[in-house]
Amino acid sequence: MANDSCGPTPSASEPVKPGTRMVHCVKFGRDMPGLDRPPWKGELGKRVFESVSKDAWKLWIEHSKMVMNEYRLNPLDPSSQKIMEEQMEQFFFGEGAKLPEGYVAPKAKG
Repeated sequence: MANDSCGPTPSASEPVKPGTRMVHCVKFGRDMPGLDRPPWKGELGKRVFESVSKDAWKLWIEHSKMVMNEYRLNPLDPSSQKIMEEQMEQFFFGEGAKLPEGYVAPKAKG
């Protein structure tokens, strides 16, 4: 299943540490720090690892919570995992996966 323990993500204004693994993020359309390890099993996990930034993964985690609740999914159920995989595929690589032009992420509360 998903793994959201990928560590802190520098904001766009923070300098990227030397040696940080960079990817060209499919969600944001620019080079950004990548995930530390594949977040999902199989081919989809490999694709996400190679082309999704930590910031985009955080967006997915928030979206996935809504999907889990709306569909009343059980993370341990193989059919629920299949639905989540399909949703992830659509979120990152499907039609409409790009963020709107000029999108600004909401500020964290607290």
